[in-house]
Amino acid sequence: MLKFAANLTMLFTEMEFPARFAAAADAGFKGVESLFPYVRSADELSDCLGAAKLELVLINMPAGDWAGGERGLTCLPDRKQEYRDGIGQAIEYAQALGCGNIHSVAGLAPDAGAERIAYEDTYRENLAWAADQLAPLGLNLMMEPINGKRDVPGMFLQTTGQARGIMAELAKPNLRLQFDVYHVQIMEGDLVRRFADCLPDIGHVQVANPPDRREPDEGEINFPYLFDAIDAAGYDGWIGCEYKPRASTRAGLGWGAKYGLKAG
Repeated sequence: MLKFAANLTMLFTEMEFPARFAAAADAGFKGVESLFPYVRSADELSDCLGAAKLELVLINMPAGDWAGGERGLTCLPDRKQEYRDGIGQAIEYAQALGCGNIHSVAGLAPDAGAERIAYEDTYRENLAWAADQLAPLGLNLMMEPINGKRDVPGMFLQTTGQARGIMAELAKPNLRLQFDVYHVQIMEGDLVRRFADCLPDIGHVQVANPPDRREPDEGEINFPYLFDAIDAAGYDGWIGCEYKPRASTRAGLGWGAKYGLKAG
């Protein structure tokens, strides 16, 4: 059966962050993920995870001034030391919290031209370095294509093809694809066949329904069909619920009854 993780940055936001762990467990989730867990100490989060009997399955590395519009450091030529420091902090949290996956958020870059080359080179250099740091620790470095058409104009990494080309070039076994259904639908579509094609490289999946990034029920995507296809393909990793609930989180969990989630 497919297994779902609650993204605690986007779900259960009707309560303070520490309380979201127990709320997720009460709703039937066995795993959680967080964009930026660094707002709390690792000790506090470890206590929250333990009390709720949850597994932390994914974190982002620090991604610059997020509130100010930055969207990652990986490709930024003038931020290499900050990138390495951020990977170090992410490793500390991942090890303390038993999390196996760290997302290396790509960052914003020019679309083309001579200036783009420096961003391309920096992205590859940073990914290769970070993957080498994580490998001896049994950690995966995740690459997530994020749509530049709607949500993040200028994002460096936007398609699965771009990501997989870089993965093949760098040949790091712990460099894995984060397949976010919402972003892939907006940029590429053909989800079932694309997922099957990408499956050997996929380390994590996330879901939300365009056009408004809502629950995986009403919207552009036929999620019951897609979930069945993902299951049939043999994917046995986590699926992160990274969507914006229409109302309260529990009120919108009816879609997950088949998978042990509880609306209320």
